[in-house]
Amino acid sequence: MSASRLKFGVVVFPGSNCDHDAYHAAKHVMGHDAEFLWHKEPDLKGSDIIILPGGFSYGDYLRTGAIARFSPIMNEVTAFAKRGGVVIGICNGFQILCESGLLPGVLLRNRSLLFSCKHVLIRAEHSSSRFTGAMSAGDILNIPIAHGEGNYFADPDTIRRIEDNGQVLFRYCDAYGEVTEAANPNGSVNGIAGIMNAEGNVMGMMPHPERACEASLGSADGRKVFESLIDSVVTQTM
Repeated sequence: MSASRLKFGVVVFPGSNCDHDAYHAAKHVMGHDAEFLWHKEPDLKGSDIIILPGGFSYGDYLRTGAIARFSPIMNEVTAFAKRGGVVIGICNGFQILCESGLLPGVLLRNRSLLFSCKHVLIRAEHSSSRFTGAMSAGDILNIPIAHGEGNYFADPDTIRRIEDNGQVLFRYCDAYGEVTEAANPNGSVNGIAGIMNAEGNVMGMMPHPERACEASLGSADGRKVFESLIDSVVTQTM
């Protein structure tokens, strides 16, 4: 890796369908290197940032992410994360991170029991993470969702801990930044749309920032997530 050019590794599971979106965002929009990583190959190929993309890994059999967490590459992803490596899980990737124990909680069926595919608004809770550094607290992002099991849930003690530790990064909100039931598309506890681990190097979010990096797609707000991430990793390695 050069001082300013990073390498994104995009893991591909059977059933992934947002891997090309993530690759395109990292390489063609943000201008960094990117490589697909097949789930059976236990090699991260020198990646600086790992993306677990959205989709329906293994057809969501058993439950979302439950089989993918046993893929050979996940041993490497887990070891990478425990060494402080940066990992971002989007939608199904968030589900896989929870199943792998890299993030607390679980993603349940949407409250409506229906698949939801639309643009939503999410509020950045603070700017003191590597995933939100290019934002200000209270910034509202227009980001699409596409999931049937995005209802974030954890026991009360876990919720209290992640709230107190500043691990909640994004919440679903209305146009005024208010976290309301009407603005919550899936029933997530406290309107939670994205969290990070206690160490601050692993993030999961249900909305798709990689699908909101170009104005021609309806929003470029997702770039702020990638800009935050890239800036933090480049700064760390300089």
